[in-house]
Amino acid sequence: MKLFDLFYMGGPTFMSLVTIWGIGMLVFTVQKLVHFFVQGKVTKSGLGLILLFGSLAMVTGFLGQAIGLIMAFDAIEVAGDISPSLVAGGLKVSMITPVYGTILFILSLIFWGALKEVYTRKSEQEA
Repeated sequence: MKLFDLFYMGGPTFMSLVTIWGIGMLVFTVQKLVHFFVQGKVTKSGLGLILLFGSLAMVTGFLGQAIGLIMAFDAIEVAGDISPSLVAGGLKVSMITPVYGTILFILSLIFWGALKEVYTRKSEQEA
């Protein structure tokens, strides 16, 4: 499967929102890295935004899954008799958005933790 296929299978609306949160997380991470490596400044401000955008990505992924499952169960209720393989395929597709959001959240935790450690060590050296 190609990444673009997964993007559209997961639902372009929620996958786009999760991507926007992921881009926001990366922007703030790069901003902190530029402050540290280029300008030599190490500040704690803005670190929480990295975690915030990662959290928003994960929560939006789960919200997309919940809304998709509600719509799918409504369709199953109207149709009546549905094959188990069709339900399994739908459940598989419903997991794409939360997995994507969770991956972005894990990345934000890694970036946030690393940058917080840099801040802590720099603060201890200056003290």
